[in-house]
Amino acid sequence: MRKTKVFGGSSHPELTSLITGRLGVEPGAVKLSQFKNKETSVEIGVSVRNEDVFIIQSGSPKINDSLMELLIMINACKGSSAQRITAVIPYFPYSKQSKKKKHRGAIAAKLVANILSISGVDHIITMDLHASQMQGFFNLPVDNLYAEPTIGKWIQEHVDDWENGVVVSKNAGGAKRVTSLADRLNIDFALIHMDRTRKGHAQDPDHSLSKPENIYNRLEEEDDDDDSMVDAETGHEIHRAEAADETSLMTLVGDVQDKVCFIVDDMIDGCHSFLEAADNLVSHGAKQVYIIATHGILSGNSLRQIEECSNVHKIVVTNTYPIPIEKRALCSKLVVLDISATLAEAIRRTHNGESISYLFSQVPKN
Repeated sequence: MRKTKVFGGSSHPELTSLITGRLGVEPGAVKLSQFKNKETSVEIGVSVRNEDVFIIQSGSPKINDSLMELLIMINACKGSSAQRITAVIPYFPYSKQSKKKKHRGAIAAKLVANILSISGVDHIITMDLHASQMQGFFNLPVDNLYAEPTIGKWIQEHVDDWENGVVVSKNAGGAKRVTSLADRLNIDFALIHMDRTRKGHAQDPDHSLSKPENIYNRLEEEDDDDDSMVDAETGHEIHRAEAADETSLMTLVGDVQDKVCFIVDDMIDGCHSFLEAADNLVSHGAKQVYIIATHGILSGNSLRQIEECSNVHKIVVTNTYPIPIEKRALCSKLVVLDISATLAEAIRRTHNGESISYLFSQVPKN
């Protein structure tokens, strides 16, 4: 590719190497460092004047450092007269906060979109946004690619009796994603509905979902990937579902008897709700349970818990998010799919001014 520079941030060097290898180019020279006070420093080591620049930087365990590094890299290239700057962000930072979940909450994903625009980026390439409406946060082109073709191909090639399978959503918010994969594979789908009610409210005639606080709680439950957060001050995990005054009722809609089940979501951070869903499916007669997600964040001891859960056969994620080798070794059930072919082809087509519609439904040929 002529007049093109591809740079990689420090968040996911393995993915950068895979993408540049497929493109047949060397990563652009860039010096990434931090001052003693933890400020990020970026020095672009080659000329980018009138070049088509692509910067690969995904989310990572050091999410704030990775985001700041990306912003400075974009601004450095903008100030060096790059013709066009495309940020390739496989896992978009703060995508879980794409709407207000509490009355005084923040829409952090919109804030990140604004900051990226101000930094000087011209185009965004990302994958499986937590909410597709996030594309509207930008006043510039956004290509939201899908891992579904790669996942569907893996299922067809590596899962026995997949034709007798069921794609399952563990909450109402993921129904659209699940039905899309089910249609691609031409198999059935099912839905698990988690109903959390506070003790005593069932007998309270005045307690209904029409109250604002209950509406917000229901929305939060429908598309959260797990029920845990970490207290910023103490560092302790907070499990909402384990609150003393709260009970949970899981309802399965669909038939999973003697079938292979695929629990599908866009990301897996904590695994609590996934394991609950797997237990529920097995209790209803499921033959095998696969957990499948695009972004394998897998915080804390999630992999160890999945390894110890006898009801989970495999966990399948893509390499949009960095998973260290030592962490992968914790779980023999973990399968990591390479998504670099899709991202590399998106970069090539963007540079050449070609349509990328093909990538929404097909896996690029190696």
